[in-house]
Amino acid sequence: MLKENFLKEMIAEDIGRGDLFARVSKGRQISAYIVAKSSGVFAGREYIDVLARMYDIVFVWNLEDGDRFEKGEKLVTMRGNSKILLSLERSILDIMLHTSSIATLTAAYVDAIKGTGVKLLDTRKTRPLLRELEKYAVRCGGGLNHRMGLDDCLMLKDTHLKTIDNLPVFMEEVRKKIPFTAKVEIECEDLSMAQRAMAAGADIIMCDNMTLQETSEVVRYRDAHYPHILIEASGNVTLDTIVAIANTGVDAISSGSIIHQANWIDLSMRVDG
Repeated sequence: MLKENFLKEMIAEDIGRGDLFARVSKGRQISAYIVAKSSGVFAGREYIDVLARMYDIVFVWNLEDGDRFEKGEKLVTMRGNSKILLSLERSILDIMLHTSSIATLTAAYVDAIKGTGVKLLDTRKTRPLLRELEKYAVRCGGGLNHRMGLDDCLMLKDTHLKTIDNLPVFMEEVRKKIPFTAKVEIECEDLSMAQRAMAAGADIIMCDNMTLQETSEVVRYRDAHYPHILIEASGNVTLDTIVAIANTGVDAISSGSIIHQANWIDLSMRVDG
């Protein structure tokens, strides 16, 4: 239902008070297809399949979410009423373009750290009202979602820590009030802060914008004293730096850029007739 509501709002934005071509044309059954004009990793099928049921369009797929495709490859063929299919053309393409672009960049990051055992995470740096869509695209690219919102993990960032007078006492209250299954992550900017956060009972330590040496020191301290705690690195993560960060021994690396720095790939719809 959430996907259906999202799709209805997206399509309503584009169609407005009615597609003018649909007003003046005669509807007939047509076939069309989506062709790749650049290579990438595909995402969007989960949403397009819902749209197909909503508007009685037949989609015949040549790939699944997460599959790689090459330039010139035909991704899907469609058949339906011309008025409906042509009215939905831009919406169909926009879903595929947005999600596949994120999946493609995410896959590049995942490929870079393959074999290290380190997980790639996204962040909450998503476009307003598109978080579910964009985080779905990250999963299609092989990444994992960090928290979806403020309600599924308690993260204490530097701004939160400024309001806390006594971290151990605060953490005692936290354990009484948050769900039993919820984790607590504490953002740390140096080894000293990481040591205090571990002692206070954090489940996850975020090494925020630390140098490689500082991150390695946090990992060594964790391994020696709190082996159950997970360590996440974040900040200044690029394709050029991610391998070195992974080699510090962290459990995960989070990056907002896999979403907000994804450049759109090139897809196009063609009508057979």
